[in-house]
Amino acid sequence: MVPNKFPALQIEGALDRRGEGLYDKMNGIGAHEVVIETPQHDRDLADLPVEHLELVLHAYRERMIDLHKDRRFRYVLIFKNHGGPAGATLEHSHTQLIALPIIPKHLQEELEGARRYYELKERCVFCDIVAQETAHDNGRRVVAVTDRFVALAPYAPRFPFETWILPRRHDSSYERIEGAEEMRDLAGLLKDTIQRLNVALERPPFNFVVHTAPVSDGDLEYYHWHLEIMPKLTRVAGFEIGSGFYINPTPPEDAAQYLRELTIEV
Repeated sequence: MVPNKFPALQIEGALDRRGEGLYDKMNGIGAHEVVIETPQHDRDLADLPVEHLELVLHAYRERMIDLHKDRRFRYVLIFKNHGGPAGATLEHSHTQLIALPIIPKHLQEELEGARRYYELKERCVFCDIVAQETAHDNGRRVVAVTDRFVALAPYAPRFPFETWILPRRHDSSYERIEGAEEMRDLAGLLKDTIQRLNVALERPPFNFVVHTAPVSDGDLEYYHWHLEIMPKLTRVAGFEIGSGFYINPTPPEDAAQYLRELTIEV
């Protein structure tokens, strides 16, 4: 773990929230760190042994917990850019963490949608998704499943072969992963999923992002942390930017079936 050489936010200073006419602004205060996933320059995340990948995932958790001790920060964003088209500027395998003084707009919208669903049905929408997708008479969008996690193609994916990994047990925060067995299970499924994408799509560039509840919100009954993997196979252009809709030529059922039926060498 090292500080980013060209940080998006600076850790020194105060937020200094203030108005400028009808606009609000603050200083760019936060933290920007890099998790160096391996000392070997020619190895990618999926090439690492499960035990090594488990240490990487554990590092995410430990840094999140530590950064949340700073009361200026309301959210820690964990993301990986793999390959130039996905925004990576370094070839060496790494993940980034950015501690933010605000909750990202996209997450706010996701939290609000999940809260409305819970108010209507008194159930977590993500728990309902997991239950439906893993039901014995369904499974069309499931890529792989373990005792604790499931990898699946979401019902209306934005991108071809977009894949989510969700815990099967309800938990709103990544930080609350319990014990080495749960972390090892996650590491194994993440490795398996990226390997499947690598075989199916010839090692595509991709992004992944950890979606987790803000630390200040405590344990939320209506939200469920998860990890979203998005291969970069199509371009986001004027239609997507102007409408908020995404054109995806690959149905999630087809993508999941193709990934599920691949033979992966361990």
